[in-house]
Amino acid sequence: MRRLAVAALVGTLAILAACSDDKPPTPPPVAWTKVDVGAEPVVLTEHGDQVLVGLRHRGAKVVPELVLLDGDQRKPIAVKPNPASPYAFEAIWYSIAYDGKQLLALGGAAGGAHSNVRWTVWTGSVQTGLVEHPQEFNTFGGQTAGALFSAVITPSGRALLGSWGGVETGNDAAVWLPESDAKWIRQNPAKTALQSTPSLLVGPSFGTTLGDSLVLVGSQVRLAPNVVAQEAAVWWSTKLNQGWRAIALPEPGNRSQAVTASCTPTSCLVSGYVDNKLALWHVERSGPAKRMTGVPDIPVGDKDKLPPPMVVGDKFVQIVAQDNKVKVVSGYDGSWTVRESSGGPEGPVTDAALTDAGKLYLIAGTSLWQTTLN
Repeated sequence: MRRLAVAALVGTLAILAACSDDKPPTPPPVAWTKVDVGAEPVVLTEHGDQVLVGLRHRGAKVVPELVLLDGDQRKPIAVKPNPASPYAFEAIWYSIAYDGKQLLALGGAAGGAHSNVRWTVWTGSVQTGLVEHPQEFNTFGGQTAGALFSAVITPSGRALLGSWGGVETGNDAAVWLPESDAKWIRQNPAKTALQSTPSLLVGPSFGTTLGDSLVLVGSQVRLAPNVVAQEAAVWWSTKLNQGWRAIALPEPGNRSQAVTASCTPTSCLVSGYVDNKLALWHVERSGPAKRMTGVPDIPVGDKDKLPPPMVVGDKFVQIVAQDNKVKVVSGYDGSWTVRESSGGPEGPVTDAALTDAGKLYLIAGTSLWQTTLN
């Protein structure tokens, strides 16, 4: 009888909903506050309630700068280029990793006859500042050089992530591990999931961590007679550069790409696009990957950047810019809300960071913004 009563109630509610012409109420816009950090913000990273803001100070003697936001306190972090590295003085931050103690940063500045990126590696701490350590040219450069995109720190060690000319064909995914701060060594990807083959080209473009594991996201291209298929993919190690496996993300459509990711202790949320529309995937550490259903129909393409997705309470949150207007997409599989922004941030969205206290920081255009989601 109880089951019949529940079924009757559900049926009645469904009929009432079907007969109603009322639309769901429009969710309130997100109010942002501009944060003055003295220069152009380019990258964010958080740890606990602290946020590190990597800055670009155009025209300064030392272009890269760094500031720590800790509650209402702001602390500039010393940035010390090596005098032997002219490109270090002009570097733009690509990635900064911070585990509450140590810092690892990746910078780059275009230079040389072909204006290739000249990469610089920086280590240190909030107390001592960031110090640049010159590397041999062939560490990151040369005829088979690829790109670098992420600096990461795990409990088992640090790593730099990127790509390099393939052992067999195309480009392989690349991992650099430190012999010391002054010497980083590119690891051999041969016969691992990081190696491209004539039938499968590997293409990661972003990296993060889950515990001791390295996590790369991007796309892989399958090649066969009369077939060229690009699908979003994740590469996952068991510990630093060990035990790599590749995961093709489901429901890739005609063309898909994973752009960014963030991880909890048990899983990762991956954001990207399928057929030029926003897509989100949930990837369990020990289980399958699932594409989230019902994600709002927001255009995302090759030239668009997506900040890493976040977890706020029991919801996933993805920030995206559509026509240079910032939107906050939140929810979970099949149930999503899109909130507009109230004034403030406009332009391309490039990075975001969420503190344990619930403060959300966002780089949009050339400015830093802050809000608290509720």
